[in-house]
Amino acid sequence: MRRVVVTGLGVVSPIGIGVDAFWNHLTHGVSGVGRITKFDAAGLPSQIAAEIAGFDPEAYLPRRDVVRTDTFIHFALTASQQALADAKREPSAGDARMGVSIGTSLGGLPLVFKTYDGLLQEQMRGVNPYAMPGFLPNMAAGWVSMRTGARGPIACPTTACAAGAQAIGEAFRHIERDDADVMIAGGSDALISPFVVACFSALRALSVRNDAPAEASRPFDKDRDGFVLGEGAGILVLEELEHARSRSCHIYAELAGYGTAADAYHATASSADGHARTMSLALADAGVAPDEVDYINAHGTSTQHNDLNETHAIKEVFGSHAYRLSVSSTKSMTGHLLGAAGAVEAIATVLALEHGVMPPTINYRSPDPECDLDYVPNQARHRNVGVALSNSFGFGGVNATLVFKRPDA
Repeated sequence: MRRVVVTGLGVVSPIGIGVDAFWNHLTHGVSGVGRITKFDAAGLPSQIAAEIAGFDPEAYLPRRDVVRTDTFIHFALTASQQALADAKREPSAGDARMGVSIGTSLGGLPLVFKTYDGLLQEQMRGVNPYAMPGFLPNMAAGWVSMRTGARGPIACPTTACAAGAQAIGEAFRHIERDDADVMIAGGSDALISPFVVACFSALRALSVRNDAPAEASRPFDKDRDGFVLGEGAGILVLEELEHARSRSCHIYAELAGYGTAADAYHATASSADGHARTMSLALADAGVAPDEVDYINAHGTSTQHNDLNETHAIKEVFGSHAYRLSVSSTKSMTGHLLGAAGAVEAIATVLALEHGVMPPTINYRSPDPECDLDYVPNQARHRNVGVALSNSFGFGGVNATLVFKRPDA
């Protein structure tokens, strides 16, 4: 079986643009959550979000491309540029052995509303002719393919909060099957808008801790009251091991296994059984025993139901070893990036392996008796991590787990 390694990373996040800024803030417990500034949220129950400050798409992309596309495409292109540069890979025309797999939840929904408003106000004069290809969910992958010359497999999972992780997992499979030697993989979403905040608020899924935004996302804490909406993109360059070695490039980690399974349970509520089966499938795929795992980057949304179910699932899979694991949720700092979450969290997991440092779960103040694992509370911790999992669970009962190993593990 062909082995797959990570050779490049790129990230656009609420706590930093670029891997160095992201990792520095992640390990120092910096929250990216604040009051919403993109629009007037005064009439909404939740008025906080993890927005990306200081992102100028024209610093990374030609203006003609910026005006034709939605922000989620800007994020994906920027993170892809970073990841390819990190992997020391130059774009090349017509590379049929390099593919793209980038997930998203809803694609360019804000551009949909902008275009519709233009139609109502100015009829056809208000409709950008590039609007349709500017908001389609698959166009982040499409634009990255066009920009990089990647002509291999192309995919766009739209599996809600599991999209980024599934995009990475499917890219992994393409390399395993010898469909490609290199895959640009990850997720991107930019959905902080009145419509999305209102819809999640109607589900009572969002935190309403409006007076203390930086303390709102508190996974596994007894007083958690919902997740905080975020935005961003994470991109990994995956490469077949011998292909990477032939280039003498830096190898961050090995992507050793991938599991995905459905809950078949509920449209929005998660199932501990589905989570457990997915983790077990991923471990079996990687050939890793449960007691070999050191760290789990949890889905950890800061909702009562999800955090409890994920804790129960970890106990089911790992037994007594669950209490020797370190488990943290980086959503406590980044908020929930929806379709980008699994990709950005995969990057956090890879960096934990690389540096031997586990990011904390910040805002962990009141332990929940039913969530009784080691959640790396409030401060990063050094640990020699050999094997780590990254969990992502989405609406519709879509579950995905990635297993990463240190290259020398």
